[in-house]
Amino acid sequence: MTLPPLTFTNARVLTPDGLGAAPLCVVEGKIAPGRADREIDLSDFLILPGIVDPHGDGFEHHMAPRRGAATDMGQGLQAVEAELAANGITTGMLAQFWSWEGGMRSPDFARALVAALRDHDARADLRVQLRLEIGLHEEFDAVLDFVAANRIGHVVFNDHLPHRQLAAGKRVPRLEGQALKSGRSPAAHQALLQALHDGMDTARARLPALCAGMQSQGVILGSHDDATAAARETWRGLGARIAEFPTTREAADAARDAGDPIVMGAPNVVRGGSHDKRLPARELLDAGACTALASDYHYPAPLGAARRLVAEGWPLERAWPLVSETPARLLGLTDRGVLSPGKRADLVVLDPGLSRVQMTMAGGAVTYLAGPILSRVLA
Repeated sequence: MTLPPLTFTNARVLTPDGLGAAPLCVVEGKIAPGRADREIDLSDFLILPGIVDPHGDGFEHHMAPRRGAATDMGQGLQAVEAELAANGITTGMLAQFWSWEGGMRSPDFARALVAALRDHDARADLRVQLRLEIGLHEEFDAVLDFVAANRIGHVVFNDHLPHRQLAAGKRVPRLEGQALKSGRSPAAHQALLQALHDGMDTARARLPALCAGMQSQGVILGSHDDATAAARETWRGLGARIAEFPTTREAADAARDAGDPIVMGAPNVVRGGSHDKRLPARELLDAGACTALASDYHYPAPLGAARRLVAEGWPLERAWPLVSETPARLLGLTDRGVLSPGKRADLVVLDPGLSRVQMTMAGGAVTYLAGPILSRVLA
């Protein structure tokens, strides 16, 4: 639903100048100066920049509602969009693995997802963040070609191999379940992981060329789950400046001290701590060390995190940019994240308590509309 030129009036609007009551004009998908003839009274509501989600893998639940029960990708993407819109997300980075894990985290699924997105008439801005398992060094050339051919703008490096068990020649944890997901026998899966572990020196030796090739294409690089300052320094040296979900304060401090952006999980904030007993996001937020919050595995979480921070005394002007302006900036998306003339009309309308989304607009198109606001918009 694309609306004609209009002006929202009487709402409290968050702009780069702060929270105010100035009218907000939308013309041809962008924020515009002045006023349009058609006005919509949004008294008692907030208008905030649309949420920019820098990392979310909740889409997997829509692609396969049950293990092995993959749905039609087009239908899955429609369901993803509906959930994003209902939670005020206007830009979603789908965190897609290129991994030895198989199933929806396999290279074949990554190729299929990108192809489905290409054919999908998306209302929100859906993009792929590629999560590359660095042990797959024999596929680095294929990954570089894939990133170039599909204009992937953001790549994050992971290493989820159970190195401790493999170094000791032991059976890896959850072997049967992993093997089932990958379509391999347990013996074949164990053998593959052992071979990848044994080849890590080669993988690390090949990483500089891979990173350089991606950077030459303008790809933004990051690392995932850094545990030490040394690890963060290594990734920074390779050009992977974004630190996603550092697992220790040591790694987070190393990133902060070097000026590297830090992304933490919004569910971590909503829950009051990490679900797996890792670094609490709130600890970094209070220290001014967290750059942006991501949905991680739960799309309602960015809004929920902002709501909790505001309820605990943070000004909205400080809390909301963590899910809008700063993630847009670290992803190089300079056309969104704030409500100012010339920017995309990506916005979310909320009640003053941030309890529920009333309307979401992406690029001037209404992607979600419900509740008391409905009669005002359609009048």
